[in-house]
Amino acid sequence: MSSMFGKPRASGERPPQSPLPECYVAILGCRGAGKSALTVKFLTKRFISEYDPNLEDTYSSEELVDQQPVLLKVMDTADQDGPGNCERYLCWASAFLVVYSIDDRKSFEGCQRYLEVLALHARGCQRRCPVLLLGNKLDMEEYRQVPSAEGMSLASRFGCLFHEVSACQDFAQVQHVFHEAVREVRRQAEWNLPVRPLFISEERPCPPVATPVALPTHHSLATCAFNTLSTVNYKEIPSVAQAKLVTVKSSRAQSKRKAPTLTLLKGFKIF
Repeated sequence: MSSMFGKPRASGERPPQSPLPECYVAILGCRGAGKSALTVKFLTKRFISEYDPNLEDTYSSEELVDQQPVLLKVMDTADQDGPGNCERYLCWASAFLVVYSIDDRKSFEGCQRYLEVLALHARGCQRRCPVLLLGNKLDMEEYRQVPSAEGMSLASRFGCLFHEVSACQDFAQVQHVFHEAVREVRRQAEWNLPVRPLFISEERPCPPVATPVALPTHHSLATCAFNTLSTVNYKEIPSVAQAKLVTVKSSRAQSKRKAPTLTLLKGFKIF
């Protein structure tokens, strides 16, 4: 396929010291669902209706998603009759687009097998790869065999996003789907970051001063004394078993009304 339209949006070589973050997207689906048409539409903004169904290739494109650059690599797979030799893309991709044609129920049923394979793979590995279910050929609405509600139901069943697009007509929507895959990969990476520990402050009074420091009196100014200040030390929050509860009541001198009661961790203040 690369000989048909070449490498899209090629740019000068990027310095090796500042490589772009990479995102790997595999496009899955039965033959005739429009996987190659979606790939070419995204990469070149062109629609080509006929492809070699036995040809599989990977393409790269520098994209700007939410003002953040990314090197998006797309694998246009060429499975013939459903999932086969899945390891080549299961271990490679960081996100999957599973495509069916809205005017072909057989392709929709084939998508279910792909989603089952991806769900089984997710249970057997530590990382979770986002999956988007795409109903393609929205321009063939008059020949629709798969209602939108069925696509949404299938996506909900497998916990993936759902979109309907047209590789023939709408470039903006096709681009949105690919960029949404990048966003999902970024969100998943953020969720997998280690959690930062929670810190609280413990107030400890300074050692008492023998005599207060007084300011000299000038021009009938009253003498002032500095009170001691408390220092703040940071430590990790204790476990629940170590925490002690104490009841603190406001001074009756401050209010004649019934004093409110606060329950706090003894010796600690959360900030």
